[in-house]
Amino acid sequence: MDEAILTVSNELDIELVVSWMSERCYQCLYQQLGVVPAGPSPGQPSSVDFVVGTQHGITLQLNSTTVNLELCTVPFHFGEHGNYSLWVKHLDASSVVNCSVVTGADPVNSYIPILVAFLIFAGLALASAIGTTILGLDVVRGFFYRISGSMETERLINSELGSPDRTVSLIADNILPPPSSPSKRLRSLDTFRGISLVIMVFVNYGGGRYWFFRHESWNGLTVADLVFPWFVFIMGTSIALSTHSMLRAGSTRCSLLRKVVWRSMQLFIIGVFIINPNYCHGPLSWDNLRIPGVLQRLAFSYLVVACLDLLVARGRLDILTTDAWWSPGLDILLYWPAWLCVLILEIIWLCLTFLLPVPDCPTGYLGPGGIGDMGLYANCTGGAASLIDRWLLGESHIYQTPSSRVIYATHMPHDPEGVLGSINSILMAFLGLQAGKIILHYRDLHTSIISRFLIWGLLLGAISAALTKCSTDHGFIPVNKNLWSLSYVTTLACFANVLLVLVYFTVDVKKWWSGAPFYYPGMNSILVYVGHEVFEEYFPFRWRMSNSQSHTEHLTQNLVATSCWVFIAYVLYRKKIFWKI
Repeated sequence: MDEAILTVSNELDIELVVSWMSERCYQCLYQQLGVVPAGPSPGQPSSVDFVVGTQHGITLQLNSTTVNLELCTVPFHFGEHGNYSLWVKHLDASSVVNCSVVTGADPVNSYIPILVAFLIFAGLALASAIGTTILGLDVVRGFFYRISGSMETERLINSELGSPDRTVSLIADNILPPPSSPSKRLRSLDTFRGISLVIMVFVNYGGGRYWFFRHESWNGLTVADLVFPWFVFIMGTSIALSTHSMLRAGSTRCSLLRKVVWRSMQLFIIGVFIINPNYCHGPLSWDNLRIPGVLQRLAFSYLVVACLDLLVARGRLDILTTDAWWSPGLDILLYWPAWLCVLILEIIWLCLTFLLPVPDCPTGYLGPGGIGDMGLYANCTGGAASLIDRWLLGESHIYQTPSSRVIYATHMPHDPEGVLGSINSILMAFLGLQAGKIILHYRDLHTSIISRFLIWGLLLGAISAALTKCSTDHGFIPVNKNLWSLSYVTTLACFANVLLVLVYFTVDVKKWWSGAPFYYPGMNSILVYVGHEVFEEYFPFRWRMSNSQSHTEHLTQNLVATSCWVFIAYVLYRKKIFWKI
């Protein structure tokens, strides 16, 4: 899977060294692929077969071993299961070396399974939408009403259990129940959370083993890098709404603080002792226990942001004036102490990241180390962030196999949920809290809510463009999930505001979409997340595949597993079972 065969044929009278470098590797050293001996005689090549990766384009470099002279470089994007030949020979009678790639066997299209899966799910969604529309027609509803009414009447007569009066009463009770009072809970928020959670479950299960469903090796974004910050963002939004609701109900700030601390402790304990990835290596041991993690990061962010909200939240917003010149900024100005605290935290992050001396590394280093930056800082993976983690937690208690190993061949441990990055996750949750404040201050004013979400999205997008210079690697602060860089947070918060606008408009404003099926896991997010981690290796979430080197089988297995959790969430929703912490 994600590999091809490359046959290098050498017609030169010198030995060749074949090296390669991924196009996604920024300022990297070439890595040796192998050696091809000289041809045994003029016109008769010597050939050696190599396996090359097909996920990204690569550049092949051919050097002479005698004088270490670069003979040629060949950029090429190989296709999965393809068979290729690289011919190295002199051009005519001159001394110029010619390198050319010839395709011997065409590669397979590894993206067809994704297209098929998309069409299947799109077809199911379309069929569901059409069925819902048809069942909502008055003619169809009346037809089913008449059928159900006559069946119920016949049952009661045959069983001699009811009078005509009771029959009508039962029909009215069973078929047309009185409408309940409308819920004030915004379905769009649970739908947004469910979208983040479903994608998170899918990529955690493997994402069909496609590279864009895995975390980026260092700078940049993939689909897998989007969902965790979105989950943090919507957690902040929920904090604003729940705190306001409980204060209005008469809860004291001290009682709410105790609940916040207890919930944070539960999340942290579950993350460390129940879904710790070190279970893959046997029983947990303090010697190698990973302390940071996803739930631990959620717990810390929740604790800080909820405490900040308790500091400034108001139980009554309907008594605030809207006539003053500063009233358009009411949702920000009222909470200036919390904004000041977050600003101070960001200054601390900037100072530690760019001013903290790191032994044998340049100050302010944000690179991956390994073969990146021409191999000059091989042991500097993550810069100050990794140094702080090793100092506070110990090298054996952080993540040992970061995604930077894939392309940059790093060997230093680095934790993407480390201590320093937690400051920026607080910022992400706080930006979600601000979205919640907008909903509270402009409740039922859909145009105002949508316009403010879009303004925030535009502002955060402009900040990201300035920090990154609209590039992957050349900006002041690149977008980086491993570091939870400032530009990573502003970029994902920009996307979150835009996505929230779309979901809010379609679900709560126009009611074109109920939020299904994402709404159901969004209502039981902790249970689904913990469950998918604990039962990952059990059927029906995983089974032995007949061909483990097939994207099709991996994609099928991961989609089935994710769909199972959506179905479980739906059943629990129907039975009104929710796991709250």
